[in-house]
Amino acid sequence: MSTPRRRALALLAGLAAAFPLAGPVHAQSFPDHPITLVTGFAPGGSTDIAARFVADRMQAHLPNGRIVVENRPGASGVVAADWLRRQPADGYTIMLIEASSHSVAPNAIRGGTRYNPIDDFTPIAIVGTGPLLLIASNDFPARDAVAAVRLLRESPPDRFTYASSGVGSIPQLAAELLRVRLGTHGEFPHAAYRSGGQMVESIARNETGWGIAVLASAAQQVRDGRVRGLAVTGPRRTPAFPDIPTLAEGALPGFEIETYNAIIGPRGIPGPVQAALNRAINAAIAEPGLRERLQTAGVDAVGPNTPEETRTFLVEQLSRFQEIVRSTGVTLEP
Repeated sequence: MSTPRRRALALLAGLAAAFPLAGPVHAQSFPDHPITLVTGFAPGGSTDIAARFVADRMQAHLPNGRIVVENRPGASGVVAADWLRRQPADGYTIMLIEASSHSVAPNAIRGGTRYNPIDDFTPIAIVGTGPLLLIASNDFPARDAVAAVRLLRESPPDRFTYASSGVGSIPQLAAELLRVRLGTHGEFPHAAYRSGGQMVESIARNETGWGIAVLASAAQQVRDGRVRGLAVTGPRRTPAFPDIPTLAEGALPGFEIETYNAIIGPRGIPGPVQAALNRAINAAIAEPGLRERLQTAGVDAVGPNTPEETRTFLVEQLSRFQEIVRSTGVTLEP
């Protein structure tokens, strides 16, 4: 064999030996620069606060880990989700999602979202679920959940305006689901605001009568007595307000709606990187301190879960909200 041919074969053998190591080496060195955790909402909101809490503790469980939160608000998280799907699938860009972008919008937008909420993303982990709170102004005639349900059911539908944090938001969908469950003939007047904070403030000022708010948006105003917390919309009472009953306890049996938070990435993140991120999230949310902080952001943290369980959960939520959107008739323009 000629010397040039031997050299060429030796070079090819060296390359063949080196390339199989590329995947494991990448996984072992991950992360070697900061990770971006995107949220689809403005700074200061409950999702943004939860993202910062998670990032702070998650990075402690990644070697050389540093996580930077980036806000990409717009269309209740749809803008950020559509942006995320076009990012490199290397694990360095991930997103804390909630139901609005991955369960509501794909069902409510005419023609659907540009992204497939399941197939265009890599599931990483579920962070927690989030109950909502039925709140009312201090001038609202009903003083508790049972009286509020009776009042809304028996009054002309246009008597009381409800507030939400935007068209297509979870608070709007929850209020419309309440309308359907009450059997109301006609539409409730709706005032859509740009954020949960503005929504709650409108109720505190008696500009609107009532609303169903994300817990974190209303918690302080309830504690301060500026608005009244009447009922929790989840399946159980929240530790944040143990004296506030669920709607299902007596006022409206069977009524249940809540949001959630999960972390996903673009489709195609390598398995070892996906697993590293999942381990870091699970380790973080196992910390009692983080679970308590998340509770202040309206998130009830879940236990450890796998990417496969996360995908199954997101599929189930997509189906569940499909039925809610269908029954309420809420639609969004593309």
